[in-house]
Amino acid sequence: MPVNRTITRLLIANRGEIAARIIRTAHALGIATVAVYSDPDADAPYVTLADEAVRLPGAAPADTYLRGDLIIAAAAATGADAVHPGYGFLSENAAFARACADAGLIFVGPAPETIEAMGDKVRAKAIMADADVPVLPSATVTDTTDLAAAGEAVGFPLLVKAAFGGGGRGMRLVADPAELAEAVTSARSEAASAFGDGTVFLERYVTDPRHVEVQILGDAHGDVVHLFERECSIQRRYQKIVEECPSPAVDDDLRDALTAAAVAAGWAVGYTGAGTVEFVLDRDGNFYFLEMNTRLQVEHPVTEEVTGLDLVELQLLIAEGMPLPPQARGARIGGHAIEVRLYAEDVSAGFVPATGPLHRFRFPAAPGIRVDTGFRDGSVVSPHYDAMLAKVIAHGPTRADAARRLARALTRAGIHGVTTNRDLLVAILREPEFLAGGTDTGYLTRHEPAALAAPGATPTATHALAAVLARQARHRAEASVLGTLPSGWRNVFSAPQRLGYTAAGQDYAVSYRIRGRTVAAEVNEVSVTALVHSATPDLVDLEIDGTRRVYLVNRVGADTYVDASDGSSALSEIPRFGDPEKLAPPGSLLAPMPGLVLRVLAEPGTVVTAGQPLLVLEAMKMEQTVSAPADGVVAELRAKAGEQVSTGQVLAVLEAGG
Repeated sequence: MPVNRTITRLLIANRGEIAARIIRTAHALGIATVAVYSDPDADAPYVTLADEAVRLPGAAPADTYLRGDLIIAAAAATGADAVHPGYGFLSENAAFARACADAGLIFVGPAPETIEAMGDKVRAKAIMADADVPVLPSATVTDTTDLAAAGEAVGFPLLVKAAFGGGGRGMRLVADPAELAEAVTSARSEAASAFGDGTVFLERYVTDPRHVEVQILGDAHGDVVHLFERECSIQRRYQKIVEECPSPAVDDDLRDALTAAAVAAGWAVGYTGAGTVEFVLDRDGNFYFLEMNTRLQVEHPVTEEVTGLDLVELQLLIAEGMPLPPQARGARIGGHAIEVRLYAEDVSAGFVPATGPLHRFRFPAAPGIRVDTGFRDGSVVSPHYDAMLAKVIAHGPTRADAARRLARALTRAGIHGVTTNRDLLVAILREPEFLAGGTDTGYLTRHEPAALAAPGATPTATHALAAVLARQARHRAEASVLGTLPSGWRNVFSAPQRLGYTAAGQDYAVSYRIRGRTVAAEVNEVSVTALVHSATPDLVDLEIDGTRRVYLVNRVGADTYVDASDGSSALSEIPRFGDPEKLAPPGSLLAPMPGLVLRVLAEPGTVVTAGQPLLVLEAMKMEQTVSAPADGVVAELRAKAGEQVSTGQVLAVLEAGG
């Protein structure tokens, strides 16, 4: 019989939103908590949310959150009796789970043997095949593998996949046999960097399948149950950005088959704790095992919202040796839940991660909306970790209700300081094919992300006027003399006041005169007459052509952020006199993101052609290739392998010729 052990003090071996989420449930159960944090996370909200926190000196994950020895030492120093690994980092590390057991700590997760078996995707597929769970044709790649023969046996198109890890890293789609060798080399490199093991395998690719996964729970008494399925098909770079429960493609009969296969997978490995069995679902309704994640999933909130269960609470109860409670055995689907992952990234540049300070990060409270985040006003998005800012979840009676609520919550959020994928997420939630349930993995191939994210009728011109009025209100409030005079007052009325902004690559020239409550303005030579109901440095209540809106304004240095019911704008004030020393020389190739230079593929004097790779950068465990925009000659090379670079830094200079 399993031995019951009570958890009194829980160390969370993770960071950000998942650490905060685990801490909240632990506190609700009366369990004391211990956080660990790296130097960049010293001011993160979760650190002070915990009862105690232990510093892990350094910044890189390999020096901090991946150091199992430091985490176990922190548990010993604080008297913790259990460790919750969250997801990512050490959550699927069998050696760490064993080390916890050796130290007398309860590891909140499955047995090390289960983690080990399912962490090796090749072995996992073999176990599932033996359990009669459908699997796809595959082949492991070794140093002696005949790639051409292996590829032919698996069949094209195929995926090159990392045998260990996940999150889309170490994964490449190959349609042409001639591309296979390079894809294997690249995937091995990325997998080794991300997971410490470069083993990859080939797997038959199902064109535009649905990605459907099943949440399972297993206890130490030998029982395994399911908590229904989640749809996670809308992905970029093989990473999920929209998840929902239940799947719009799964009817009762298919649900019975999927969940039975998932429970069989759990039985096959004696699963304990919360886990996820992932499948691909083809257009004919056939499904195939992908992998088992032996941890809590990022998207677990949608399951919680439709079942009313707290999966972290259930994890902790199972870890204490308790049997599955009746509410888990008798769970039912109630309504529909959708989650989106809000990332700091530039969609138009190919989902390049963005870093920097979040001057404002706020979501208005609304019924049916849940926000799981590790950030707040003033937080800094670091290049050392994943770029996800928040998971925003909506629950409603129907799928349409949840989508509508979620889109509104995103549009009304104040997010200032970094570029995000918000516009893309809102566009997806309002797009007809999505609303009709057409959410296979080819969705963002059929719908160009940059086009989806592009704003329609931009409100930026009006926002520029609101920014100008907030600016003049601030100047009036700060005036040391004659503070009661209206802005722009003259004895002899003359020229209007003028100011320029740039937003999303477009300039906005604003000229205006204020007469009482009326503003006569021109924005890019288009006349605007507005009635000002009120104007402060932070808020402008403006009526234009009979429509009245409140504009929230946040000025940070030369940047002004405006949020209103018609959208959000980030405007940078154009200085009257530029700084020529800040201009990059003609032909410069600039770093698209902060990161590490992994490889330099050219040298000064090299003749290059358009599209030829010149350098490879790595940030947040993703590789980004910098290529020549046109034919030419490498005149200068200002970066070298192993060097950290910042966004906008000149990497190389090309000259015409060759």
